[in-house]
Amino acid sequence: MSSRPRAAWPLVAVFTAGYLAAYLLPTIVGRLSNYLGLSSAQAGLVGSALLLSSASAGFALAGRVDRLGARRPARVGLLLAVAGYGCAALTTSIPLVVAGVVVGGFGSGAATAVAASGIAEQSDPHRTSSLGLLSVSATAGALYLTVPHLGGGHRLPFASIALVALLVWPATARLGGPAPVSATSSVQARLPHRRSGLVLAGGMLVWSMAQNALWGVSSRIGAIQVGLSEVTIGAVFAAALGAGLLGVMGAGMLGSRLGRAVPIGAGTMIIAGSIVLSSSAEDLGSFATGEIAWNTFYPVVLSYLIGLAASLDVRGRWAVLAGSASSVGTACGPLLGSVLSEQAGYAVMGLILGAATLLVVAPVTAVALHTGGRPLVPGSVRRRGGAPAALLAATTNSLSGAVPKLGAPEQAVAEISLPALRRRRLVRSAFRTAGPSGTGQSNAYASTSER
Repeated sequence: MSSRPRAAWPLVAVFTAGYLAAYLLPTIVGRLSNYLGLSSAQAGLVGSALLLSSASAGFALAGRVDRLGARRPARVGLLLAVAGYGCAALTTSIPLVVAGVVVGGFGSGAATAVAASGIAEQSDPHRTSSLGLLSVSATAGALYLTVPHLGGGHRLPFASIALVALLVWPATARLGGPAPVSATSSVQARLPHRRSGLVLAGGMLVWSMAQNALWGVSSRIGAIQVGLSEVTIGAVFAAALGAGLLGVMGAGMLGSRLGRAVPIGAGTMIIAGSIVLSSSAEDLGSFATGEIAWNTFYPVVLSYLIGLAASLDVRGRWAVLAGSASSVGTACGPLLGSVLSEQAGYAVMGLILGAATLLVVAPVTAVALHTGGRPLVPGSVRRRGGAPAALLAATTNSLSGAVPKLGAPEQAVAEISLPALRRRRLVRSAFRTAGPSGTGQSNAYASTSER
């Protein structure tokens, strides 16, 4: 399989289709409660079932995308999303709606897992994840502006997700197929950075649970505590997601200039304060301020968390596992928010969720400091049987820029395997220097091919 990264836009499209259900969770939960006669806790439980099904798909596909190929599971996931959400949109039977939600959630999770695995293989995972969040935020924002004006009961949100999944289907043609057996043999190797990966996955679980506990009841806070109409709440959500677009674009331009620890740590602390402000709001100004501030920094931090998980394993296994752990937290969020708000009120719920968010700052930031931007020190890059490349650069007359400087990010190395028969036939003339042909320069490694 070629080491050259594939185009990012098909991954962004599949990511958008997979992540859209989580972004539309408030309107899904609210409309299930308003139009199907479910209580707040029951509607939150249906939302949790959707996201738990999505998480189970991620766990099932972790480490298997390379072997199956990205195209096949992405297409299966999109088909399940169309079928499941379409069924939920076409019926008023609660058991059938729940069944459709579970099937559609599994399809969303499969699409997200494929996208996360592909993002990890990109040369700049943070940039690709930022583009994905930018796309899903724009799509969700447009829906929040239009859905409240169209009515449609509980059907319209589900139909919108199914339609987006259907529109994304042609993009799967640009995804890769199954890799050769020799190329996938290393996928079963031990996961790198196990301790850091487990800490990150656990932190993302708690972090996502706190975020989506508020997100799942935000529409009810606006309607019950603040007294806003559905149209006004939709406008606030659209403005908040628009601010999230600006945040993601800013994160994309910032890139890795500040590393990952500062955006994750500082952004999470701002998010905790925004949760408290939004949940205790009693007027439109404070509610809108809390929601906009929260949605501005939520996708920024999430993009860095996805990029951090992708950096732990180039095969994308930690990206899928951490993303699935995040989906478990996301799944527990609506139910937790509903229970806390009913038992303790929205303001106390916000204090509890803000404290839970602050608890994950230290461990997740420590992972970012430990693994985000592994330095290239003497011994990090070696030629087989030779000295560290960084030391060779300091002691030889090598061209400036040909070898990474000390402290530069570690560079990925692509392995090229040759059949045994061809290896026996290699001769000096098979090796040439890189650059224009006919220079007559000798190759330093030519002698190593002779037997």
